[in-house]
Amino acid sequence: MRKLVILGGGYGGLAIIQGLLDDHLPEDIEMVLVDRMPFQGLKTEYYALAAGTAADLELRVAFPKHPQLTIKYGEISSIDLEGKTVHMELAEDINYDFLIIALGCTDSYHGIEGAEQFTSSIQSFSNTRKTYLQLNDAKPYGQVNIIGGGLSGVEMAAELRESRPDLNISILDRHSRVLSSFPSKLSIYVEHWFQSHDVKTCGHISVARIEDGAIYNGPEIIQSDVTVWTAGIQPVRVVQDLQVAKDQGGRIILNAYSQIAEHPDVYVIGDCASLPLAPSAQAAGAQAEQVAEVIHSLWRGETPKLHPFHLKGTLGALGKKAGFGLMGKTAVMGRVPRLLKSGVLWMSRRHLG
Repeated sequence: MRKLVILGGGYGGLAIIQGLLDDHLPEDIEMVLVDRMPFQGLKTEYYALAAGTAADLELRVAFPKHPQLTIKYGEISSIDLEGKTVHMELAEDINYDFLIIALGCTDSYHGIEGAEQFTSSIQSFSNTRKTYLQLNDAKPYGQVNIIGGGLSGVEMAAELRESRPDLNISILDRHSRVLSSFPSKLSIYVEHWFQSHDVKTCGHISVARIEDGAIYNGPEIIQSDVTVWTAGIQPVRVVQDLQVAKDQGGRIILNAYSQIAEHPDVYVIGDCASLPLAPSAQAAGAQAEQVAEVIHSLWRGETPKLHPFHLKGTLGALGKKAGFGLMGKTAVMGRVPRLLKSGVLWMSRRHLG
């Protein structure tokens, strides 16, 4: 038997499992999925769990079942590419013939003193649960600051406003406007939504350090009862420790087949991979579909045929009744993109489950 080990049961990991199973999986292939959780967490919706508007159980998706698929739970301590071995913290090592790294990302604190210690995170299911407790235990009229005005920060602030109308909520960002990577038309719409819902947006904030209850914008002190960090991501520690070529963001540089060039039996998918796309669940899924086709072609002794990734666009939520999005180059705002986002979530649960 040849062993294909998939590290990470997120969007990319499950998409490649589905892609491999949809085509004829050779009988001599054993797939092993390794994850620290006994289910997939719908990470794009963690902001709702943190705000208290979605229940824990709503964001769980069961892992697939198949006679050729084994699931192992636990924390990965390191990967030995030369020895083709995955080292586990409290379990037996796992040897592989083929490896797929789909471990996702973690927060990047950019070397800011106190950021990791004194901020809350929504990058993992476990940390999001802790963030939920901090936000919903906050005293009435308390001050919540969300550092980072990208998609995650905007959705977090809007959802929290619906959940806790009593709180004072601010978004702090280093750029002049929220959603700085989006067209200004969308930023203006979101800024107006925040104004009408009493959420403060603060631009040109340069966080120097963070302490318990305080954020330092240069010499200025910004009081904070709860601080949520959404200001950057990086590959997880296991990937950071790999001695392979990486881009400036720490993501692994790959060949055309999404393989590590020096280790063609190792594929990297999603937020750990250096791709010409912004990290997202959609990009991870699209790449995984292509990698599944590549693997099947190589198993058949054929030259893989590559196709470009086609992403459908980006959708964001402003609470439960409004939203925004970018479909190709077209900006969409209001009720329709929010309904579309709800529909995508419903389809994801149905497909992945």
